[in-house]
Amino acid sequence: MKLPIDHLVYATVDLDSTVAELAERMGVRASPGGQHVGRGTHNALAHLGGRTYLEIIGPDPSQNMPSGTALPFGIESMTEAGLAWYALACSDLTTTVDAVRAAGLSAGAPFAMQRARPDGVLLRWELASHAEIPDSGAVPFLIDWLDSPHPSADTPRGCTLIALEVRHPEPERIRRHLELLAQHCAGHPQRADPGVNVVEADEARLVARIDTPRGVITLS
Repeated sequence: MKLPIDHLVYATVDLDSTVAELAERMGVRASPGGQHVGRGTHNALAHLGGRTYLEIIGPDPSQNMPSGTALPFGIESMTEAGLAWYALACSDLTTTVDAVRAAGLSAGAPFAMQRARPDGVLLRWELASHAEIPDSGAVPFLIDWLDSPHPSADTPRGCTLIALEVRHPEPERIRRHLELLAQHCAGHPQRADPGVNVVEADEARLVARIDTPRGVITLS
């Protein structure tokens, strides 16, 4: 099915080393995105075609978070880098969340976030997500960038997301959730949304196929 994928989240315990590793694989080096102040993380971004991008996110040593602090995407307990989640572009989070709940499915309430880019521009957005990552990232979170410039506009180019595969032990339940989101999350006119395939598997997992200057690669 077609879904307006805003970005993929690739989480790691060491941002710099993972950016270097992915640059070697893709032939494109992600550029610094900025700090998530108060959340203990920072990120780097790479364009994936249209209004879609890859976010590489890891702990930010400069924030000096207290020992044992829980970081987004469970980064503090990760043993290896990998795709943790993905976001759908959505311009009316409240209406979409209400529709999901009315269908008997779970959804988190919208909340505001922000981060400063390295050039000082402050980005503000709204998210709707669960307190914890549901189904190991199979169910996406929703994002509305409000009046902020979209991050894909100034990220390093050269890569294109071909498809995202969502593997899960209960594919029909996940598919139903995604089909409902597709009805309410309208794509942007400039989008070239990739296909999202839901397949049955023993364990929940995300697998992305990306066309790069060094050929098609798989991220999971």
